[in-house]
Amino acid sequence: MSSSIPVSGETPLSISVRLARYEDVVLLPDIERSAAQSFKTIPSLAWIAEGACLPIETHLASLEAGTCWVAVTAQDRPIGFLTAERMQDRLHILELSVEAKAQGHGVGKALVAAACQAAQKAGARSVMLTTCRDVPWNGPFYCKIGFRYLADAELDSGLRAILAEEEACGFPPGTRCAMQRDL
Repeated sequence: MSSSIPVSGETPLSISVRLARYEDVVLLPDIERSAAQSFKTIPSLAWIAEGACLPIETHLASLEAGTCWVAVTAQDRPIGFLTAERMQDRLHILELSVEAKAQGHGVGKALVAAACQAAQKAGARSVMLTTCRDVPWNGPFYCKIGFRYLADAELDSGLRAILAEEEACGFPPGTRCAMQRDL
């Protein structure tokens, strides 16, 4: 999957999305840290900019399961990633991050499209995630690309546990949600 994406102040980037490789994994925390800097604009969530990244071991497990994708430049430099895991008949997105200078130009959308396409091909019935309900590049972004908010009655015990854990890590109560895109 390839496309040309303009990045502010630069000529358009030609990007493609591919499965991650072992050599990519060490670069993913830096991309996640860069992406998280956007949270500095929201006082109650500014702590995310300095918070922990997804562990390398999680990326490696995802890579080995074939559920880790990277968006790369024409020079094959990763500028974004999506790390997920298979859970029953769904794909659960653990992290989607795009480096700051490439945000807002369709990189995240391309990563989600690749993950959804692969999940559907593998027989998954849906793609799910937890995210911030009202942060523009979180919940509203996912709504624009086909996800819907799950009502409390639709949450299984696993999703309830994830949301509770996220609140325990510092997210203000009620700000996190679960979302799903049917395939």
